[in-house]
Amino acid sequence: MPNRPRARDLGITIGTLPTGPHNAITDVPEVRVGHVTLIEGEGPLVPGVGPVRTGVTAIHPHAGDVFREKVPACVHSINGFGEVTNSEMVKEMGVLESPILLTGTTSVPRVADGALDWLFARDPELGVSTWTPAVVVAECSDQFMNDMRGRHVRSEHVAAALDSATSGPVAEGGVGGGTGMSCCEFKGGIGTSSRVVLGAYTLGVLVMSNFGRREQLCVDGVAVGRELASAEGGGWRDADGGSSIIIVVATDAPLDARQLGRVAVRAGGGLARAGGLHSTSSGDFVIAFSNAQRVPHVPGGTMMEQRVIAESLLAGEQWPAAPAINHFFQAAIEATEEAILNSLFAAETMVGRDGHTLPALPIEATVAILSKSGKDMRRPSVS
Repeated sequence: MPNRPRARDLGITIGTLPTGPHNAITDVPEVRVGHVTLIEGEGPLVPGVGPVRTGVTAIHPHAGDVFREKVPACVHSINGFGEVTNSEMVKEMGVLESPILLTGTTSVPRVADGALDWLFARDPELGVSTWTPAVVVAECSDQFMNDMRGRHVRSEHVAAALDSATSGPVAEGGVGGGTGMSCCEFKGGIGTSSRVVLGAYTLGVLVMSNFGRREQLCVDGVAVGRELASAEGGGWRDADGGSSIIIVVATDAPLDARQLGRVAVRAGGGLARAGGLHSTSSGDFVIAFSNAQRVPHVPGGTMMEQRVIAESLLAGEQWPAAPAINHFFQAAIEATEEAILNSLFAAETMVGRDGHTLPALPIEATVAILSKSGKDMRRPSVS
């Protein structure tokens, strides 16, 4: 079966900024992504045994040792009904010192343990002559599809995700940490997108989408979900339209932790455009980092020089021109919205525990709705 199209393959162009070559978070130089997907068994749930519909996704901020060469970072909580491990340390120190890992809710402790195993194997001084890395693991619930009590992601799966991470195109949909995820009652999961900013920098976003009701789904400003409300199949419908999303924002622009925090807030705008409500039981978090400069674990002196984007830098010749930071705000909104759409368009129908089914977003019906609204669409190659 041919791969399902991404949003841009169908003529859906979100915003005005250009994308990077792969339209992915890996367009940010040195950023790498790896997945391990676990799909086993079918039929009735046997708690602790299966069926299994889960996995883990790993994101490397740069090609080196992130503990020894930390990067400016922040964690922003849009709605805090969830977990990002060591988020307080990242907020306090303004740096990230481990790869980022995404998984299902109950697998967080085992993924964190596996990440430590992987890091300890590479640096014998961790916990001996220096402290141990503050591992960042973020989660969404895959309970509708997966045997959560089994906590099936093991240390070897974490290592495989970290070791297999690559640059270039990123697998999307029901893969890695996104395996058991639902989005607007369709199959969701991993999605990614990027934007080129000020002609010199790249901002990339990767999401693990697991939020919303069908009637709330918007595609490029069109309330597609309202017309798809009666489409065949229906996924998990949380009582208050909650669930969760993890948004990872990466850039090679020299933004400090404070500036990254401002950009992270705007990623929530992309979530809202796609139909997210930031509901009370939704764990909506943004993890943002810049790999433009490294913060050494062992400083070479008493002071360290850092480059930062001048937020008041004038862009363009028109007056009044926008401060430079506004371009990054726009990039975060656009790339987040498109990454969410890519997570939906890429995902295929999946059957999980107890026969629970998450249907794929119906591509032909979606294209027809967008065309009727006046969008210039391309004919899909798959349904």
